[in-house]
Parts: sequence; C-alpha cells; structure tokens
Amino acid sequence: MTDHWIALFPLTELPADSSKGFDLEINDKKLELVLVHKEGKVVAYHNSCPHLGIRLEWQPDQFLDADGYFIQCSTHAALFTIHDGYCISGPCSGRSLKAVAVEIRDGVIGILAGG
Repeated sequence: MTDHWIALFPLTELPADSSKGFDLEINDKKLELVLVHKEGKVVAYHNSCPHLGIRLEWQPDQFLDADGYFIQCSTHAALFTIHDGYCISGPCSGRSLKAVAVEIRDGVIGILAGG
C-alpha cells in the first residue's frame, strides 16, 4: 500500500499563526482535521480530543489558545503542543492528538493518505 497525496486547499487560506478545520471523505470514511500554520510549518491532526473523542474547536477554525501557542480543546481546556500534538495540561495529559502527514505542493496543502 502506498500513500497518495490529497489536495485540501491553497496555503494562502491558512495564514501564519492560524488554524483551520477541514472535513473530507476518503473511501466512504469521514475524516475531520485540524490544520495549524506555525513557525513556517503546517501540521495536521485528527479533530478529536483523546479525552472524550469530541471535536476540538470552540468556534469554526478556532483551535488555538488565546496566545496562539497551543491547540486547545473547547470542552475541558486541554492544551496540546502544536509541533507534536502532545497534551501538556488537562484531563488527557500525557496523551497526544493523532497526527496526519502533510505535504505542500505548488502552494497547495495536502495530506498523505494510505491507499
């Protein structure tokens, strides 16, 4: 099985220091993502808190804490480091968000999916 690249949206739609939710369907399976553009890098995770399995954002595309340093769960305020999704505070401390491989091609953000 090889990974294939799936285009999501132009990098210009995710300015530096911002976050964005994106839902798509792959092989009849819904995939809910959170993408963050921080320090010149784009990362993606499944939009699911490891504590209760619920979506992370408190408003559309609002995943970051007030200072923009962490991904924050809207329900119990768990904080996750942006670079690796590791929970440093909250009811799921020590657990991590599930990462999704990101690749930017010709100014378009995409994910690598098995297939």
